[in-house]
Amino acid sequence: MTSPQDPDLAVRRWRAAAERPESLLIDGFHALKHTLRFGGEVRQVLTADAAGLAVLAEKLAPDVAERILAAATAVPPAVLRELVPRPHPTGVAALAVRPDLDAVLDRLAALPRRAPVVVLDNPRNLGNIGAVVRLAAGFGATGVVTTGDVDPWHPGVVRAGAGLHFATNVARLPTDRLPAGPRFVLDPEGDDIRSVVLPDDALLVFGSERHGVCEELRAGADGLLAIPMRPQVSSFNLATSVGMGLFHWMSHTRSS
Repeated sequence: MTSPQDPDLAVRRWRAAAERPESLLIDGFHALKHTLRFGGEVRQVLTADAAGLAVLAEKLAPDVAERILAAATAVPPAVLRELVPRPHPTGVAALAVRPDLDAVLDRLAALPRRAPVVVLDNPRNLGNIGAVVRLAAGFGATGVVTTGDVDPWHPGVVRAGAGLHFATNVARLPTDRLPAGPRFVLDPEGDDIRSVVLPDDALLVFGSERHGVCEELRAGADGLLAIPMRPQVSSFNLATSVGMGLFHWMSHTRSS
């Protein structure tokens, strides 16, 4: 681990490590806190405000404060801006290791499942995907699977998710390789979600606000469900819809 007194060495190591395909930018204090708290492997931490980092760690993350401060190396703000395109206001950045994909897929596929998997069909907005990961972690969902070409481990998604990717299971899969389980598609033309008790092993499929869920996933659904909404309102935000769907599941589940 880099000595906190050797910022030049820390910068050289950062540049080398950032090029590795398994490296993941952890942007901001809260993302770092959650990465460590939920078992992520953190290789390096840089801070442009060592005193501020110490205050945040002791106040907001005493359970991992010692690990954060032991790993952190102070660098000038200009150096951090050079290494990280858009530094977080907390002045903290880290490099972690992306989880092994095969292990993630094994956990998503394992049955019996005690909580749903959220499926986002071809999402486009990085912030929305991150917000969904954060919701999935908070509700204890088994994981979040995306289809399409956006990487759900993109640094912008991890930043929006506050590092809570490590608290659940996140992967991108083709539509024909989704985990097994009863599939419920959220659709404005579906049955009122309040009329259905969602099973713990469900796949909850959500489309984008603009395009909805693709026909392939709609056609293979075990049910189409609608979240009640005031007439003439076009749609709910994606993360809001996911939150309501997971809350409905949690309200009826017998899982502890």
